[in-house]
Amino acid sequence: MSGHSKWATTKRHKAAVDAKRGKIFSILSKELTIAARESGGDPDFNPRLRSCIAKAKAVNMPADNVTKAIRKGTGDIPGVTIEELVYEGYGPGGIGIIVEVTTDNKNRTVSEVRSTFSKNGGSMATSGALAFNFQRKGQFIIQKTVVREERLLEVALENGAEDILEEGDTFEVQCPLGSFYVLGQALEKVQIPCESSQIAHIPLTVLELEGEDLKRAMALLERLEELEDVTNVYTNL
Repeated sequence: MSGHSKWATTKRHKAAVDAKRGKIFSILSKELTIAARESGGDPDFNPRLRSCIAKAKAVNMPADNVTKAIRKGTGDIPGVTIEELVYEGYGPGGIGIIVEVTTDNKNRTVSEVRSTFSKNGGSMATSGALAFNFQRKGQFIIQKTVVREERLLEVALENGAEDILEEGDTFEVQCPLGSFYVLGQALEKVQIPCESSQIAHIPLTVLELEGEDLKRAMALLERLEELEDVTNVYTNL
């Protein structure tokens, strides 16, 4: 086991706050549509869709909303085109930030993201500028109350996990992209429920900030997460 930065805890806390405001329904609706568009509307044959449905159930998203979003993805219901985009930038103290969005209006979204960076001590970067310091990996967040550490280690390491991190009341399991589906299936088979599972941008090195820089950096990260189209924010803070 190894240590873990507290940003993951902050990120989960923000997700809970967003759920109360209804933003999470909008995000999940777009993710459901994209997942169904990519690999069909049957969750038994679409791991990403199955994960999205599980997220929707966890926040009590109405079943009708879930079905409607999936049918938009399969083309049964006409709808606007939704895109997944990634923006990169720098924040106070030189931290790197990757912002994932799902949007039906690219121009509106990039304008909002750029404005949020500039108003909070940051700046947008060109695509690929942060690639040297972030690696895409599978990430599974699991509550400690649902599994013993020894059991999780056994299952995860046998199915391609690279590392298991511990923070507060959760475990974070990381794996290479090629092991994401296999590991997810293995956890599901032995009934270890995940709070979330996704392909994440994991920093290879981190920066520590304090004082005013830390306050400004956290303010920028929170403002980015509050944007309607933003689904995930990753940083090496």
